[in-house]
Amino acid sequence: MVKKACAQANYKLGLLDMAKKEAICRACQELIDPFDTELGDNKGTEMRENFLVDMIQGGAGTSTNMNANEVIANRALELLGKERGQYEFCSPNDDVNKGQSTNDSYPTSAKLACILMHSELLTAIKNLSKAFFDKAREFSDVVKMGRTQLQDAVPMTLGQEFQAYGNSVASDIEALSNATNRFCTSNLGGTAIGTGIAADPHFSQIAVQELRTVTGFPMVLADDLIEASSSVGDMIYFSGMLRRIAAKVSKICNDLRLLSSGPRCGLAEINLPPKAPGSSIMPGKVNPVIPEVMNMCAFEAIGNDVTVAFGAEAGQLELNVMEPVIIYKLFSTLRVLGRGINTLRSHCIEGITANKEHCKDMVYNSVGVVTALLPHIGYKKCTEAAAMAVKDKRPVADIIVELGFLKREEVEQLLQPESMCGPTAKKSRTQ
Repeated sequence: MVKKACAQANYKLGLLDMAKKEAICRACQELIDPFDTELGDNKGTEMRENFLVDMIQGGAGTSTNMNANEVIANRALELLGKERGQYEFCSPNDDVNKGQSTNDSYPTSAKLACILMHSELLTAIKNLSKAFFDKAREFSDVVKMGRTQLQDAVPMTLGQEFQAYGNSVASDIEALSNATNRFCTSNLGGTAIGTGIAADPHFSQIAVQELRTVTGFPMVLADDLIEASSSVGDMIYFSGMLRRIAAKVSKICNDLRLLSSGPRCGLAEINLPPKAPGSSIMPGKVNPVIPEVMNMCAFEAIGNDVTVAFGAEAGQLELNVMEPVIIYKLFSTLRVLGRGINTLRSHCIEGITANKEHCKDMVYNSVGVVTALLPHIGYKKCTEAAAMAVKDKRPVADIIVELGFLKREEVEQLLQPESMCGPTAKKSRTQ
């Protein structure tokens, strides 16, 4: 896309003749869409096989840029009726790379790739949030105990818990889009260090306009080409956004593993779809393998972000030569998160079921329900009753009645689990 836009810009500036421009643009289009039936052949696939350079490389991406220049130039030569390597008729440097440097074309190409790749992750996140919201509606009447620091807290519904998961994931949809929008700023035409040496004075503006047309993205030229050439701030920001998604989804997976622990000696509030035998020695054991997979995908994404941070910090003066590893890790994270989230949704979330009666029993037997009585008997009496209930291993409601704090019918009315899953203080003061 970048090379095509640059060829069109150079043609408009009178720096590239029509024949070369058409050949270069045709070669670029074959690479962009190797299965375009209008092109009449499948050269794009063959051309892609000629990209042999490893993404992790020294030289700030020069090897990749020249690999692209040479592949495009050789295909353009074929289209011009020449032999590959006859660079006097179409040069990788003087024609395909005209007005550019690796230091502007390479990061611009990488940003475009991130924009294109992020759409799959965005779709995965949207589908995951929808799956959580669907489960929230399904579990809206399942009363359970909420927990803080792994200790009984106060009642809630399983639906509220899954609604929170859905909202947590959904909040990243706009945030990810905003982070990606930063990639629509290009330093194209800044050439080596952003000063624009060896490029036409009008090349930058025209090239970015052409890039906007080729990509369909709202591309703009950076305000300060020197800053844009030396800084990888947009990549750091984007990587941090991916880390945020990874951490949040991984935390949810930790919850799912805890909530499904058991089946008889754990929380066992939910059941995860069984996907594989859990042990080679323990018959019948089933492990939460899908949340574990997502945990590991998140760990990789978070580790990639650390590499991005080190790569960004390692920049020196007018260029960050560590861009190849930064870009490599961004691509890796986009892939692993997208696949992991899709797997989590389709193989786990959509098949979760609730143990409704078990959840309800745990609420009735919990000391945490005493919190609902705070507006009626105060903190001191609630604490006294809770301590006795724990010590004697008896229901807190019985203790409240025995101590004379409330009558039996009052306790039963106030400690209805369904009524404790929302604000209660205002209601209690009117009673």
